Amino acid sequence: MPLDPLVKAFLDQLSAVPGPKTWQMTPDQARETFAGMMQVAGPRDVPIGKVVNLAAESEDGPIPLRSYTPVAASAEPLPTLVYFHGGGFVFGNLDTHDGLCRLIANESGCRVIAVDYRLAPEHKYPAAVDDAVRATEWIAENASQLGVDANRLAVGGDSAGGALAAIVCQQARKKGGPEIDFQLLMFPVTQIGTETNSLREFAEGYFLETATLNWFYNHYLPSGADDSDPRISPLSAESAKGLPRAYVTVAGFDPLHDEGVAYAEKLLDAGVSVTIVDYTDMVHDFTYMQSVLPQAPEALAAAARALKDALSEG
Repeated sequence: MPLDPLVKAFLDQLSAVPGPKTWQMTPDQARETFAGMMQVAGPRDVPIGKVVNLAAESEDGPIPLRSYTPVAASAEPLPTLVYFHGGGFVFGNLDTHDGLCRLIANESGCRVIAVDYRLAPEHKYPAAVDDAVRATEWIAENASQLGVDANRLAVGGDSAGGALAAIVCQQARKKGGPEIDFQLLMFPVTQIGTETNSLREFAEGYFLETATLNWFYNHYLPSGADDSDPRISPLSAESAKGLPRAYVTVAGFDPLHDEGVAYAEKLLDAGVSVTIVDYTDMVHDFTYMQSVLPQAPEALAAAARALKDALSEG
């Protein structure tokens, strides 16, 4: 299937804007550019029942969180999604993904708690992983005060955030808790340092480029880091047995397509219940483009419904 014409038109507009590409920028420049893109293309003025800024306690200092209560939610503890934003471990924050988290909360009827994990290069691996794991543990430990139903807890994220969600599930299994019921993995990073067909075929010109991925990973990983460590590349885990059921979205023109499919297949082979949704004419993280692509709201709503259905089953 060819690239969707609306996506192509959007990419043509982006390429016509003068200036360096992400991999030619400093991290601060890239953060400013990404925030500006999300203001233009992302969802705006999404009503929500309630928003509360929180902080999880950790040995490395407080981890900022933002809790979203959906419109017309009951006073009972709610099924909850712990959400990790994308941005290559280098950019993205609570504000860039605020509208997306509001949409997921309203569409799913779940509480969404977004995690503002530490970013590279100021904080290299394993800072983001440590924050993601600790934030999830803290939310489970404080479920009653947060209005969270600890028996219906999910994790999720997009791109780098999808990697963190997958790693949190693996670490929870290893540690014996917290109990995670579902993982929502959207366009996830699952294998750093391994060449795939999609990485080669869509290396340039399709929103996310392999030069940008290399820029991300060079900032994120300390010298000598082992790419095959499952806390870096969750696809490298010895086994996926016993991991939470999953909903995995991939895009046909995404360099990360093949590793996302490979992780979903690893889960399936281990007997995990998985739904794989492949948007064959789309690019990486096209769900960001809520005000540009009609497919973006539809895809995010489908993911939120899958979350709702999974957690309503208990």
